[in-house]
Amino acid sequence: MQYVGSQVLKPTHDGCIIKHDGSIIKSVKGEIEMENADLSTLDGVGPAIASKFRSAEITTIEAIIVTPPRELSEKTGVGFNTVLKIVEAARKSSGLGFITAEELWKKRQEMLKLSTGSKSLNELLGGGIESQAMTELIGEFGVGKTQICFMLSIMAQLPLEKGGLDGKVVYMDTEGTFIPERIFEIASGLELDPHETLENIFLARAYNSSHQCLLTGHLFKFCPENDIKLVIVDSMIGHFRSEYIGREHLAERQQKLNSLLHKLLRLTEAFNLPVVITNQVQANPAQFFGDPNKPAGGHVMAHACTHRIYLRKGGQGTRLAKVIDSPSLPNNKVRFKITEKGIEDAKEQIKKNEG
Repeated sequence: MQYVGSQVLKPTHDGCIIKHDGSIIKSVKGEIEMENADLSTLDGVGPAIASKFRSAEITTIEAIIVTPPRELSEKTGVGFNTVLKIVEAARKSSGLGFITAEELWKKRQEMLKLSTGSKSLNELLGGGIESQAMTELIGEFGVGKTQICFMLSIMAQLPLEKGGLDGKVVYMDTEGTFIPERIFEIASGLELDPHETLENIFLARAYNSSHQCLLTGHLFKFCPENDIKLVIVDSMIGHFRSEYIGREHLAERQQKLNSLLHKLLRLTEAFNLPVVITNQVQANPAQFFGDPNKPAGGHVMAHACTHRIYLRKGGQGTRLAKVIDSPSLPNNKVRFKITEKGIEDAKEQIKKNEG
């Protein structure tokens, strides 16, 4: 495992760059070269401007396409009008424009699915955690959000035929809940090499919301250079809730949170990878019937996340997972359990499926 603090890890130049539609631009099994010509081939980008973009960790054409022009200008120091021309050239070079719904359907057939380790939970998610999307795990403390994240960070390293993504993982920990011993236990239970498993997880400990934003910005360079196939943020909103207290700061908090969430969404499209975030709940004391808890973050979180999964404790040590919002998944619910091997099917769920 390698640690990311306020500094970016030294690039290993492993992995591949994948377009938003899933097609591979530049790939060598286990190797990649970030050539200076990648950006210099664009109209209006000379060696000086290309150097400014790389210094701002904008190293691929895909990153230019999905990043707002004003943000590019602020990060690089390049004039806004010049940036607009560069973005236009980048979009033309990638052939981005109008496509038919049939073409989109065909592209989505190349979408990757990451297994959770539980057949019933995979079925709930339409086959697993999907790439090009952001999946949100919602629940109160101790319900199993972090345990699912641990399991996913291990499963993502497996080959595609075993439900994995055949790559490495970035795990952004904002609450200090990442425990390497637990990763070691799950990997050992699955008969995997625990030391190799830990080595393939890049941990970033975010100490405040500004640090969290800084680390997220690094991902556009770090992911393609290190063969990252899964990004986890646990939790997404913790720092924002603790730092922006009171209604007078709510608008500012939501604006910054919204910007951060959309950066993660752009990341999923630029590199064809899944992003999984966890979210806390807040109680409504005025509610006397039903579950008084609701997801924190308001409409900003609700609109940004592709799939929203609500978790709560069930009977006999099980957990319940329910889809509460998704453009493609029905609002079903299933049971699963947390064991020394990670996430598994609950026995009663297996019997129900067999029946």
